[in-house]
Amino acid sequence: MTPAPLDAALEQRCVNTLRFLAVDGVEAARSGHPGLPMGAADMAFVLWHDFLRFDPQAPDWPDRDRFVLSAGHGSMLLYALLHLAGFALPLSQLQRFRQWGSHTPGHPEHGLAPGVEVTTGPLGQGFAHGVGMAVGGRMLAARFNRPDFAPFTYRVFGIVSDGDLMEGVSAEAASLAGRWGLGNLIYLYDCNHVSIEGATELAFTEDVAGRFAAYGWHVQRADGHDRAAVRAALAAAAAEAERPSLIVARTHIGYGSPHKQDSAEAHGSPLGPEETRLAKERLGWPAEPAFLVPPEVRAAFAARARAGLELRERWQDGLGQWAAAHPELAGGLRAHLELRVPEDLDERLAEGMERDAATRQHSQAVIQKIAAEVPALVGGAADLDPSTLTWIQGSPAVGLGEGEARFAGRCFHFGIREHAMAGIVNGLALTGAFLPYGASFLVFTDYARPALRLAALMGARSTWVFTHDSIFLGEDGPTHQPVEHLASLRAMPGLRVWRPADGLETAMSWAWCMQRARGPNLLALTRQKVPALARPAGFQRRDVWRGAYVVRRERGARPDAVVVATGSEVALAVAAAELLAGGAAAGAGAAGAGGPAGRPADVRVVSMPCVENFLEQEAAWRAELLPPAVPRVSLEAAATFGWRDIVGEGGLCLGLDRFGASAPLAQLQQHFGFTPEAVAERIRAFLG
Repeated sequence: MTPAPLDAALEQRCVNTLRFLAVDGVEAARSGHPGLPMGAADMAFVLWHDFLRFDPQAPDWPDRDRFVLSAGHGSMLLYALLHLAGFALPLSQLQRFRQWGSHTPGHPEHGLAPGVEVTTGPLGQGFAHGVGMAVGGRMLAARFNRPDFAPFTYRVFGIVSDGDLMEGVSAEAASLAGRWGLGNLIYLYDCNHVSIEGATELAFTEDVAGRFAAYGWHVQRADGHDRAAVRAALAAAAAEAERPSLIVARTHIGYGSPHKQDSAEAHGSPLGPEETRLAKERLGWPAEPAFLVPPEVRAAFAARARAGLELRERWQDGLGQWAAAHPELAGGLRAHLELRVPEDLDERLAEGMERDAATRQHSQAVIQKIAAEVPALVGGAADLDPSTLTWIQGSPAVGLGEGEARFAGRCFHFGIREHAMAGIVNGLALTGAFLPYGASFLVFTDYARPALRLAALMGARSTWVFTHDSIFLGEDGPTHQPVEHLASLRAMPGLRVWRPADGLETAMSWAWCMQRARGPNLLALTRQKVPALARPAGFQRRDVWRGAYVVRRERGARPDAVVVATGSEVALAVAAAELLAGGAAAGAGAAGAGGPAGRPADVRVVSMPCVENFLEQEAAWRAELLPPAVPRVSLEAAATFGWRDIVGEGGLCLGLDRFGASAPLAQLQQHFGFTPEAVAERIRAFLG
């Protein structure tokens, strides 16, 4: 239900209310970006009043339209819209814009205020995340819509800026959206020709409309301040079912400001008290009080909220009738929306994982098992599935083929686009109905990092499968061999990095992602084969979830040393410990033998597949696993940065603090000292 049109005067007051709530918020904070809200208020009002379907009383309604403010620096526009639309964001929160503890931070943050669909700020990311939300909607429609009722008809609308379209991630995501034919994706391009350094023509003169037409988008132009023209363009875009839409809306940044309109000064600084007064005067707005919301404006938005409530209630009634007519489909929908996972999934995944194989191959087998049990699992790779082994067998590719059936699959060809892939995976997670994953080589997390960081900020249930996790991928050489990546990823708050040592750890890492995760997880997997580990008596598979456990026990009452290793180096640590237990490494004479007092060294080996989980355990348990007075050694074929926190100042860090080389695996192991003999000798010297 669309509310009755407003008369021109009331509509103008609504638009100016949006403008000056934003201006007053920035002024109160003495910080922020007033220009975009002032310029985009006309088209934002038309979108929210006439097209966007939402119910502020049910902000997580599954079939709501999504709104993405990709130009997150204009956050006060979004906060003003949410407040006026009736979401639980009181005026007091707008008055505390950018202040400690408020729900109105400088850029929108998902989870702080209801109605903020995605954390935006890094330009281009909202654009890419919106593509993920849109393709998720088409996938849900293909699974559950029927002629008698369509549970999923939502659209994704957004406002994107010149800066968003300069960033490369938007180009990658736009190309995919066009290839997939996402007719439920509509972006208003706030084309104001101004960025922080000045006019966009300093660095941005391309034909944006032509570029997007070449991507396969439906492209229109409109005067962004002509609300009738914006309304017509949005109606045409909503009627376009087979192509995503871009409306190039020419606007004026800082609209109404006598001295700062169309200038970079309006972009990232408050107008100032005098210019604020003059802008209000020019647009016929009272200078006082600040944060004015006229009663008739509040009433108009309240009517819009009632219309949204009625729409959602009709949807709820239709869903009930659909569920009664299609009980099996209804069960499947609940499984999606609940992200349902069997409680014993870890037990099922652990079965048959005892063989020697690369952990990427173990992951391949695990993915098939999960897919059979968890309908919400979807994912794909950045043109690297033959190497990452992440295709769900039997699934068609999303977006290929004819009709709505092309969205019934579970796997994606993202192309060579890690940047967009990561944003789209997050967008799929934000639908609340999918457990998505993306895959590539670990070294290419460099391309995916901005969206990985946003996943961590939002707590999005995104899973990343990055293979070829060390120099041991071999001949491709240092451009493809990750060295610093594990350390840098572990430094990211909120992201859990799993580097499993064998099949069982791979299964349990995946099980954590499905059963226990509350945010993003990354699996770093080997290209090369690793042996299945023998584990001591008393080991329980869920010990892996604590982040670390003993994989080789010392023989005596107290170890001479504890070696902490990850991934493919766990088996190496065990082999070195066995050599040390014999009193001499291969080729060493009697003079070189022994730990303390020349006797064989009694070494405990700890596998640490997830440092983050280990550090969350209680201090007493961690001290029992790694006794404080016992010398510690870390072993990982990567940068040693960060391991000093585990082994202490007096510990030994064995790793690789340089780039790798192009050579076969065995030569790399020999040259860089990752053989049992070389590791045993290093530990022996450390203890001696």
